[in-house]
Amino acid sequence: MKTLPDYLRKGMKMILIGSNPGDRSARVGHYYAGRNNQFWPIMYETGVIPEPLGYEDDRRLVEFGIGMTDLVKRPTREIAEIERQEFAEGRVLLAQKLEDLKPRVIAFNGKIVYEKFTGRPCKLGLQKELLYGARVFVLPAISGQNGGTSIGVKKRYFKKLAALLKSLKD
Repeated sequence: MKTLPDYLRKGMKMILIGSNPGDRSARVGHYYAGRNNQFWPIMYETGVIPEPLGYEDDRRLVEFGIGMTDLVKRPTREIAEIERQEFAEGRVLLAQKLEDLKPRVIAFNGKIVYEKFTGRPCKLGLQKELLYGARVFVLPAISGQNGGTSIGVKKRYFKKLAALLKSLKD
């Protein structure tokens, strides 16, 4: 099964966690490569990253102290295709990575990802509790399939994430 690699290392400023790779992303070998995916422009336009990148530059995020991984590594067309057992296994593996790598911020790309990982509901934005010593931020899912959330709302949360990252002391 072709999937996406983790872009992770110890002490990152932030690790961004998606649900799982989309089919197209897995085929081309890059995160957020869907034709209608707004992830890369929003990351730049809201100040999360300092220069515009496309999906083919995804591994460059580590230059900015940002890592990427997924809760489940199996590619699907939509999150509904993921089995409960896959989420359970993904939780264990992801918890080990986060505990070992100790990022300063853990950002979940979508409420479903956070809720499947923690087993509890949440609201978008900065969470009250820490995970593995890291601040936790829940973004609206940026997938093209998340048509229910406007681009303006998505950008507002990404701007809040950018402000959180800028507030971290180096």
